[in-house]
Amino acid sequence: MPEKILVIDDEQDIANLLEVYLHNENYTVYKYYCAKDAMSCIENGDIDLAILDVMLPDMNGFALCQLIREKYTYPIIMLTAKIEETDKITGLTLGADDYVTKPFRPLEVVARVKAQLRRCKKYSPSEKEEKAKTKLCYNNLRLNTQTHECLLDGEIVPLTPTEFSILHVLLEKAGSVVSIEDLFHAVWKDEYYSKNSSTITVHIRHLREKLKDTSDTPQYIKTIWGVGYKI
Repeated sequence: MPEKILVIDDEQDIANLLEVYLHNENYTVYKYYCAKDAMSCIENGDIDLAILDVMLPDMNGFALCQLIREKYTYPIIMLTAKIEETDKITGLTLGADDYVTKPFRPLEVVARVKAQLRRCKKYSPSEKEEKAKTKLCYNNLRLNTQTHECLLDGEIVPLTPTEFSILHVLLEKAGSVVSIEDLFHAVWKDEYYSKNSSTITVHIRHLREKLKDTSDTPQYIKTIWGVGYKI
């Protein structure tokens, strides 16, 4: 069954162009030019990924991202006409998984959509591998890769796909330092990603907040300055 992509952009030419390229990849596209018209689709929850423009006529795209994150964890890609680093960090801080700066090449957006959806899919390794890697634990933290659930002290922690992937990598290598470069390669794998440490930093901060962790006295994610992170 094709994945369902939500596209919200008030620039109709851009929204229409993305629709054509995503349709060519056999995705089902729900296209809207404002947040209000898209609300029923968002509230329905039957979405696999959302592409949101930051500058919408009736609602700030960051606010819409935050609204979605209150209920759903599917990937969100922000489209922004601004190039300031603060705008990119704002989107990531509010729960976005990725951002694309306008003007962009449609194929780049498609590549990022594929990368995000790959992270959400349940892979089917051999039965032996599946049993070995299904559950990862550290202290009171539990990660189930089969059900895509994270539990802390028995309570479910809602993680975005990117946050889940980062935690997965760190737990698999618990006790060892994972460099920022290795973390990028393990989580994103795509060559178009620049080695921007601020992106990882924001996601790590989100993880710490959700795990009730701190950078000063971490129980789980420890920063190894100048190198990376470890659990």
